[in-house]
Amino acid sequence: MTHSSLPDRPILGKLNNGKLNTLGRLSSIAAGGAMLLIAGLPSAFAADAAKEVSTAADHAGYAAQATVIKTAYTHLHHVINCLVGPKGDDFDAKEANPCAAMGDGAIPDSKNAATKMALSAAVTKAKAGLAATDLTAAKADAQAVQEMLQQVK
Repeated sequence: MTHSSLPDRPILGKLNNGKLNTLGRLSSIAAGGAMLLIAGLPSAFAADAAKEVSTAADHAGYAAQATVIKTAYTHLHHVINCLVGPKGDDFDAKEANPCAAMGDGAIPDSKNAATKMALSAAVTKAKAGLAATDLTAAKADAQAVQEMLQQVK
């Protein structure tokens, strides 16, 4: 191929006298913008232990207001799932995890040892509610869990 057979116009995105042509510049700007967006994603999806605790407290409240024991059990499972997260020993994959998009669970996402201990105590109390065979006891445990979690918020 001789020099005279080269195209008159530069190939898209290629150098034209040492400069990117217009489409090449636009492509570079778009790629740079995409990189900035991607770089910002970790903070947008960062774990939010406080939100997980708040959601768990809400579900403890739902359990405390239940009119049938099955509803109390369901919401106590939600509490535990929010607190321990999907990798936790007490996580029940058969139950919903209302905190799934918030992080890995309030306990693993918390940085403070005292907070982790308080949340673990709430899990223990929620498990007691799940072990209760009557609605009154399950609701009482759920109320206690809600109060415990409100202290952590």
